[in-house]
Amino acid sequence: MQGNDYVRPGRLRTAEEFLEQWQQHGDDLGVAEVVRGGDGPLGSSAELFGKNLTNRFASHPMEGWDGSRDGRPTELTLRRWRRFGESGAALLWGCEAFSVEPEGRANPNQLCWGPEAAGSLERLRGALQEGSQSAGATLDERAVGLQLTHSGRWSRPEGDAAPLVPASTELDERVGEVQVLTDGELERIGEGFVASARCAWQAGFDFVDVKCCHGYLLNELLGGRRSEGTYRGRTGAQLFVERVIEAIQGECPGLGLGVRISLGDSPPFAPGDRGVGVQSRLGEAQQGLGFDMIDADSDAWADPALSFLRYVQELGVQAVNISLGCPYTTPHLLRPAAYPPSDGYLPPEDPLAGVARHLRAARLAREECPGLRVVGSGYSYLQEWLSAVAEYEIEQERVDFVGLGRMMLSYPEFPRDELEARPLRRKLVCRTFSDCTTAPRHQMVSGCYPLDPFYKERPEAARVRELRQRGVA
Repeated sequence: MQGNDYVRPGRLRTAEEFLEQWQQHGDDLGVAEVVRGGDGPLGSSAELFGKNLTNRFASHPMEGWDGSRDGRPTELTLRRWRRFGESGAALLWGCEAFSVEPEGRANPNQLCWGPEAAGSLERLRGALQEGSQSAGATLDERAVGLQLTHSGRWSRPEGDAAPLVPASTELDERVGEVQVLTDGELERIGEGFVASARCAWQAGFDFVDVKCCHGYLLNELLGGRRSEGTYRGRTGAQLFVERVIEAIQGECPGLGLGVRISLGDSPPFAPGDRGVGVQSRLGEAQQGLGFDMIDADSDAWADPALSFLRYVQELGVQAVNISLGCPYTTPHLLRPAAYPPSDGYLPPEDPLAGVARHLRAARLAREECPGLRVVGSGYSYLQEWLSAVAEYEIEQERVDFVGLGRMMLSYPEFPRDELEARPLRRKLVCRTFSDCTTAPRHQMVSGCYPLDPFYKERPEAARVRELRQRGVA
């Protein structure tokens, strides 16, 4: 199935109808017969980062495009964090992608390290606390983290591409002239990870995520084949991450450590006939973690990433958040969706196949890395059937936490409603219009313009709607 030639989950009215559609992508896929909410697997407790977490929902980190130009939170940023606090999710995985230096931002309004970072993180954690208290809870029963990132190849700190890369590849054509980082420059960036972690620790965060996903700096470093320099090649890249982790442990005793990683990837896709995504056959097939995952007949594509996870687990990393692909080159792998962002392409497969791929990747990580807590991704596209699938995966012990990204923008109270057995608010369920990606691609703040009344009233809403209606060229 290609383009829009598939049945979307929201149109399936019974569990039987959904299961029939779902199992077209594998008989290993299932749903819970009855979603029990707080009394079932989703409401079961789990120990992580020194806390007894009261449910299995997690919020994913985001780039909001709504900070100030000097990397500080604005009222829009604080509103998002308050809503994350109201959500009821027990694991707040980062909430924000926080750049460890201004030059590593993916957009000019991304939060980043700087002289006022300590106050910024205290304000953000305070917003979470406010949201939690308004929902009758506290942060004592939640694990709050900060995702530490450097955008590397995809850095745009002033709006225009300013790529910082470990090595030159054929992807350079997509971003223009690149700056290849020296060992000394990488070490300076590593110091930024440590300084940002120390700031989060002092602000009361429970853990940090050393981001290794989505084609950003550490993900590209780990996927490189070239061995020039101390930190190139897989062994050198692991040494870089090891030094960062050990420095964080030395300076921030008791701070938990997680890693979000793209377990697999693919050569880039681009619009083809009728705007449907077509995979390129460029030399990047020799780069990256799990770069041939789509065409592989076995799970061997994941071996390099799984080896890395076992390595960092020995260093003290306690949890991993599993993702796939890159938002700039393979968005359908990262976010299965009915509608592409304005710079994307129509899905080359039923997005349910993409969700199934995410679930299997999380299962693989859990099987191969016993003792490492695993957060799964890709669930938002399931819409009304999200909890039924999530409860099944947890009950089968295939994943530890269910991560939500886009759904947290349109319907942040979704976890709380499900856990407390409240009626599903269908008008708020994410329909994967991708406006939350289209807006920042055009230098507008990210939010759910179709469903969140707050963003519907913003001046950008008409422009975002026009871009969506225009579709893929």
